[in-house]
Amino acid sequence: MNDPRPVLVVTSLHDPTADVVIRELHDRDIPVVRLDSGDFPASLSVEAEITPQGIQGRLLTPSRTADLANVRALYYRRPTGFAFPHLDEHDARFAITQARYGLGGVLASLPGCLYVNHPHRIGDAEFKPSGLATAVDAGFLVPPTLITSGADAARAFIKRHGSVIYKPLHNPVYRVAGVSNVVKVAEVSAADIDDSVAGTAHLFQKRIPKTADVRVTVIGDQVFCVRIDSDLLDWRTNYDRLTYTPVEPPHGIVPALRQYMDHFGLVFGAFDFCVAEDGQWWFLECNPSGQWYWLEPETGLPMCTALADLLERKTTT
Repeated sequence: MNDPRPVLVVTSLHDPTADVVIRELHDRDIPVVRLDSGDFPASLSVEAEITPQGIQGRLLTPSRTADLANVRALYYRRPTGFAFPHLDEHDARFAITQARYGLGGVLASLPGCLYVNHPHRIGDAEFKPSGLATAVDAGFLVPPTLITSGADAARAFIKRHGSVIYKPLHNPVYRVAGVSNVVKVAEVSAADIDDSVAGTAHLFQKRIPKTADVRVTVIGDQVFCVRIDSDLLDWRTNYDRLTYTPVEPPHGIVPALRQYMDHFGLVFGAFDFCVAEDGQWWFLECNPSGQWYWLEPETGLPMCTALADLLERKTTT
């Protein structure tokens, strides 16, 4: 008998990756309830009661209703933020906080639900210093890194290591003349550093001379490694100049991946490595909500199948 429990997909309206996964689940006759938490309370509502059996109640979208006590899995992607534009500043701040801790708390507490990934674990893993420290503990090679708000410390680090890259610690989108922009990864010299560094925290990292990059996508028990060849400092700046090759990970990488994932409680992770001139893989970062589907048509790797299997909670015998 088919399992009637739905998969919740929490993401924005325009998310092509989620579209592909939902289509795969529909093809398997798996019930899906898609929602954007940012639609609360305009077109999304919740009725949740705390009981001795855990949270009971329902989540209602314009077209679906989900029984909160019987959610099979929750795929947490990239929902929009809560917004109350009709309220004044103080009331909106209060309403946003209540929505975050109310609806957000309910979605994070579903009994017996598999989270891919749990939103709290995503939040933990998005702190770059924590990720880098965990990578060191897991046994990855990690480039020397400085987080600082001190100009003198930044200059000294650059002089000590020579070729150094600046990276944002988190990269929110901002708009310039109506165009969406992000802060780009860039090489910096000591002469580039001025007292404006004192304005906030910055991340500087020794540049590892590389021959290629590798994106490693971990989906449950499966590990997909793709070598990305380009002549770019940051391959994400121009996808037209990339070539892709599935590769096997070097010895020791998979156990380190598992240790990293276990530390943060993740079941999905998009890891980035650079390949040094001697062939060793250097850890750069792990995005717990990273993109992955664009690699499947380029490589033939069955990542969508793997993710749908995970969300279906499919077991093999």
